[in-house]
Amino acid sequence: MLGYILRRLLMVIPTLLGVAVAVFFLIRVMPGDPVVVKLRADGANVTEETIQAERKRLGLDQPLIVQFKDYMIGLTRLDLGKSLWTGQSVAGEIALRFPVSLQVAIMATLIAVIIAVPLGTLCAIYRDSWLDNVIRVVAVSGLAIPGFWLGMLIILGLLYFFNWLPKIGYVSIFEDPITNLSALFWPALSVGYRYAAVVTRMMRSALLEVMREDYIRTARAKGVYERLVTRRHGLRNALLPVVTVVGLEFAFLIGGLVVTEQVFNLNGIGKLFVDATARGDFTLIQGLVLLIATVFVIVNLLVDLLYAALDPRIRLT
Repeated sequence: MLGYILRRLLMVIPTLLGVAVAVFFLIRVMPGDPVVVKLRADGANVTEETIQAERKRLGLDQPLIVQFKDYMIGLTRLDLGKSLWTGQSVAGEIALRFPVSLQVAIMATLIAVIIAVPLGTLCAIYRDSWLDNVIRVVAVSGLAIPGFWLGMLIILGLLYFFNWLPKIGYVSIFEDPITNLSALFWPALSVGYRYAAVVTRMMRSALLEVMREDYIRTARAKGVYERLVTRRHGLRNALLPVVTVVGLEFAFLIGGLVVTEQVFNLNGIGKLFVDATARGDFTLIQGLVLLIATVFVIVNLLVDLLYAALDPRIRLT
C-alpha cells in the first residue's frame, strides 16, 4: 500500500509542473492588453508614455522567458504574483474567497452522498418498481433544473410560505458557526440536489452491473443472505465509479458556482474568475486556473487512494 501511495504522489509533481507551464503560456495568448484595459477604462485619456511606464512597473516589458523564470521562482515560494487590476497579492485575493467555495462544495458533496447512495441502492434493489420509478423521476428533475434557478425558488419559497429570508452573504464558520451554516446551507442544497441526481443514477447503474457478476450468483448459491450479498459484495465494488463521479463533481464546484454565488451573494472563486476574465487580469487568471488544476489533481489522488482502499487489487497495478 505504501508503494502505491508513493507512486501516486510522485505522479502529482510532474503533473502540477506541466499545468503551471501550460497555464503561463496559454494565458499570454489571450487577446488585448490588460494595462490598456485598466488605464483606459471608462474612456479615460491616457498617454502612451503612461501605459509604457505601467507596463514597466508590472514587469510586462520584460522578455517572455524572463517573466516565465520569475513566475516559476515565485511558485516555489507560493508567490503567484500581484493582480494587475488591484495591485494586491494574487494569493491573498484567492485566500479571501477560497473558503467560501470550498465550504459550499464540501457541504454540497455531503448532501449529495447522504441522499444519493441510499436512493441509488434502493433503485437497484427494487429495479423497475414504483419506488425505482419515483426516485428516477426525482433524479432526472435534479439534472434538468439549474442549480441557480432552484436557489431562487428556495429563497422565494421560504419568503412566501414562512415569511423568512435566509441570511445572504458569508460569515466565517470560526466566527459564527450558526450564521455561517444558515447562510451556506441553502446554496449547498440547491447545488447538492443536482449533484445527488448525478450520483444516484451512477450508483444505480453501477450496482445493477455488479449484481449481475458471477461472484454475486455464487454468494447467493451458497445461501448468503441477500442483504449481506448486497452490502458486502455489491456495494463495495459498485462504489468505485461513484467515487470517481463524486470527486470530479467536487473539483468542478470549486470554480463552477458562478451564478449560484451571484444568487446568494457569495464572493467565491467563481465570481472572482469572472471578474478577472472581464478585466483581462491574466496574473489573477493564471493563479485561479492553477488553483483549480491543483484541486483536480489532489482530488484525483484522493480518489486513487480510495480505490485502493475499496479494492485491494488496484494496489498491485
